[in-house]
Amino acid sequence: MRSIHLLTGVALLGLAATPLSAETLREALVKAYNTNPTLAAQRANVRANDENVPIARSQALPAVTLQSAYTENVVKSSNSFVSPDRSGTASATLSVPLYAGGAVRNSVRAAQTRVEGGQLSLRGTESDLFTTVVGAYMDVIRDEAIVGLNTQNVKVLEVNLQASRDRFQVGDLTRTDVAQSEARLAIARGQLETAQARLISSRESYIRYVGSAPDALEPPPALPNLPADPDAAVDVALKDNPTLLAAAKASQAAGYDIGVARANRLPKVSVNIGGNYYNYLGSLGSGTGVAIGQTGTSSTVGLGLTMPLYQGGRPSAQIRQAQDARLQAIERVTETERGVISQARSAYAVWKSSLEVITSSEVAVNANKLSLEGVRAENSVGNRTILDILNAEQELLNSQVTLVTARRDAYVAGFALLAAMGRAEARNLGLDGGPLYDPVAHYKSVRGRIWDFSSDPDPAVTGTRTNATRPQDAKVTRPLDPILDAPVDRSAPITAGEATKNR
Repeated sequence: MRSIHLLTGVALLGLAATPLSAETLREALVKAYNTNPTLAAQRANVRANDENVPIARSQALPAVTLQSAYTENVVKSSNSFVSPDRSGTASATLSVPLYAGGAVRNSVRAAQTRVEGGQLSLRGTESDLFTTVVGAYMDVIRDEAIVGLNTQNVKVLEVNLQASRDRFQVGDLTRTDVAQSEARLAIARGQLETAQARLISSRESYIRYVGSAPDALEPPPALPNLPADPDAAVDVALKDNPTLLAAAKASQAAGYDIGVARANRLPKVSVNIGGNYYNYLGSLGSGTGVAIGQTGTSSTVGLGLTMPLYQGGRPSAQIRQAQDARLQAIERVTETERGVISQARSAYAVWKSSLEVITSSEVAVNANKLSLEGVRAENSVGNRTILDILNAEQELLNSQVTLVTARRDAYVAGFALLAAMGRAEARNLGLDGGPLYDPVAHYKSVRGRIWDFSSDPDPAVTGTRTNATRPQDAKVTRPLDPILDAPVDRSAPITAGEATKNR
């Protein structure tokens, strides 16, 4: 299954022949994968979670302690002849746990299960990040196109207004015609300002998630292997969605916690071996004139049994607490499952509807182009008014914006659908920015460590700051898609349209 997913990812984000200055979606995802602080923080959290396994296992291993003390008796009783003036002691104890009521076994199992859940959560974080990056990438493309369309519209309306003023000067148009052109141009300029602000915001969001400013972004490649219906998407999501699988692991681990709590009221058995050494440093009986031994050793071997009889109800409360925590985890599995189902179905619906909107918008754009050309031609012979031309211009712009927005929505929804199905992670996308992060490798390296003085160097910080990036602008870096460009003949003379019925 993994190899199939990898091939899918290669097809999904395959590199195309692009200009050197252009940036592809694959490159953006690689940057985010290597430098995003949210993902780096989650990796650190998973590594910290790995350490719970050796911590839990240490409770079943022998423990050795060494204690020493030096004492000066600064004030002694006047009738004490055998109290030493000073003493030094040392003791060593070896304790080997034999039985702990199942607490250690269940603690280790719970920790191991949570490690597996943490690795699944990391996959979910990757998927969420990539979905966000795709959204930010497509937002920049959409908003840049909308800025281009509005810029084109403003230029056209400026030409219209100048032509209207010229015709007004010769008495061919009325002041009303000029006012209509002025009003529409003012609205278009306001729309352009709004579109430019939105483009700047989208570019700043891109920097936030990717870590660098967007260059001329290439159109993304097609999304392959999308499901044929929402039921198929849900079936895959229920089996492969990492967030849902992580919730199931959390529920399983909570079950082991109940066993840990129950062990608190069971007996504990251990073997204890101790050795003691004392030295009075020649100060014992120094005033009696009698030779007394100043040093000595002793050793002990014993079997320790701890049998709790009454603890004020604490074990029962801990058991009930663990049981409710497990119930909470079970309910969260159901909650997560509901969310995954909703996400898959909603993404499928948005994806399919956006495809339909794309088809209808393409028809509308071409029809509006033809309509605008016709309205201008009819105006030139006096059958259409200035307002008709302005309305045709606006309808064309509206259909173009709708098309651009639908393209963005379709792609983002399609990727979100793959994410809900568990097929939008680094291992699925075939990223080629270096070796993929492997959380299992770290876990294997630490799970068996039992030496107290083993340590690793501080991990490197991989999340990059963006304070050095320049503030973004609304400059358009790519030409409009041919279908969005409107090569309509707008040089035809503008007339009053006196032949129209509404004049």
